[in-house]
Amino acid sequence: MSFLHALQPASPPAAGLRRKLVPAALTMPLLMAACGGGNGDASAQQVTPAAACAELSAKAGLAATTLTTSYVAADTKRPGGAATGAFLPGHCVVTGAINPRVGVDGKNYAIGFQLSLPDNWNGRFLFIGGGGNDGILRDTSLSSSISGGTPSPLGQGFAVVSTDAGHTGTTASFGADPQARIDHAYNSYDKTAVAAKSLIATRYGRKPDHSYFSGCSGGGRQGMMFSQRFPDYFDGITAGAPAMRVSSGATVAAMWNTIQFNAIAPQDASGNRILSKAFSNSDLKLVATAVNATCDAADGVVDGLAQNINACKAFDPAVLQCNGSKTDSCLSSAQVEALKRVFAGPRNSAGTTLYTGQPWDAGLAAPGWRSWTLGNSTTATPDARYITLMVDALVNEFFTPPDLSFNPLTFNFDTDPSRMAGYSAIYDTYADDKLTAYQQRGGKLLFIHGMSDPIFSAFDTIDYYERLAANHGGVAAAQGFARAFMVPGMNHCSGGPATDNFDSVQAMVDWVEKGIAPNSIIAKALPTNADFPNRTRPLCAYPKFARYKGSGSVEDASSFVCAAE
Repeated sequence: MSFLHALQPASPPAAGLRRKLVPAALTMPLLMAACGGGNGDASAQQVTPAAACAELSAKAGLAATTLTTSYVAADTKRPGGAATGAFLPGHCVVTGAINPRVGVDGKNYAIGFQLSLPDNWNGRFLFIGGGGNDGILRDTSLSSSISGGTPSPLGQGFAVVSTDAGHTGTTASFGADPQARIDHAYNSYDKTAVAAKSLIATRYGRKPDHSYFSGCSGGGRQGMMFSQRFPDYFDGITAGAPAMRVSSGATVAAMWNTIQFNAIAPQDASGNRILSKAFSNSDLKLVATAVNATCDAADGVVDGLAQNINACKAFDPAVLQCNGSKTDSCLSSAQVEALKRVFAGPRNSAGTTLYTGQPWDAGLAAPGWRSWTLGNSTTATPDARYITLMVDALVNEFFTPPDLSFNPLTFNFDTDPSRMAGYSAIYDTYADDKLTAYQQRGGKLLFIHGMSDPIFSAFDTIDYYERLAANHGGVAAAQGFARAFMVPGMNHCSGGPATDNFDSVQAMVDWVEKGIAPNSIIAKALPTNADFPNRTRPLCAYPKFARYKGSGSVEDASSFVCAAE
């Protein structure tokens, strides 16, 4: 069997024919002290939450799965182990390993998961997505990476699960094993969701009333995968900065951008390029200031945030080109040309676009943008995440078969994308722009994306959303089940000169359970934000944007209204 053939996905079963998530034998209540028992057995009525947690492994009945449990008493731990803030309620932490095996590379594999079950369950289930190459269990006492403004869902009474996606370790070396690649693409999330819902039924005696998924980056891709392959698993899915074309488009763009920036970077004494020095921080600040000079006022007020994202499309970095020698107040012609090529997006020799370009947005001067594109290394050994993360994924996982000796600076934009097509077929989620089954079962979908995301372009999410809307009768009709929110200034999932702190989990809960569709989500900049601490803004459902009313504090969301052009 060829490597590519081994990766071909099995056709997902129709929604109505999928196996039930909770076997009937597992739906009997687990007796607790507060449950009474009704059978006169006093000992059964005295089972404590800690004892119920300890018994869960024996009662679960999950095939090919090992479980360990630990009980965390109320008021002994804070979310993420923080030193201050509210304590968590009592809860059971279940750590599981599904289908342990030895891979073709001789390494041990299993689909790991962590599930936290609060003593006082609110009937809700939340799956928090991963990111990067995965390989770790996300702390289920925390919130999703795209919902930094959400108080701990576990603390609110949610049952919360995360998965390592079928391998251990944050490198992409698991790509040598075909099953591990399939697990990372979709299988581990399916298996984790099924196991988590079964354990919930065992612990509480019933299925969740409502199930939610929330993730960013790779987690956003995972959410989209659920909406397509397993549309009956979740009532609401939040896909932040969804990596919908990561193994066929965004990684191509990362190689393109690296080549453009490296070509203009200064050389060390040995003639090697120092990528981080292609642009200084002051150079990037020049660009950010010029971008805002072009489009900031288009939302009704000059405040450092360009809310009307369409107005920024008119920016041309040529306005910053030096008339003579390079100085601190202008850019060299090489820098201007590199920016034009990067923000236009990668193309092959025939001029065919291989991935959408990047939006012009002032967040490009923020540390989060530099960490992906240029890095901070002062030597010719780059530390940009395009190199440390994306090349790792490319050579180990996205190429079929893997090619560990590949030099990213020699990426061939005519031939190398075809080497990524096989894995893209099972990993990427951009092609299904109908989501018919998910929409018909009443599922809700939120997209959230930072306008200065340097790896997954907000334009790609907008393009997908517009295609999705066109297939459902236009934006107004599609907003019945899917809405998109762009965050000016925000880098990848968070950070930047942005109001990047918001509670998208509660917005989704209100939509699913109360029928309150989010026309806007109130967001704030944290007190530590260097650009505008404590500022608040409404994030508006695309295509609307936050427009200043003409009066009131520009630091307050109440001074803005969601408006169309």
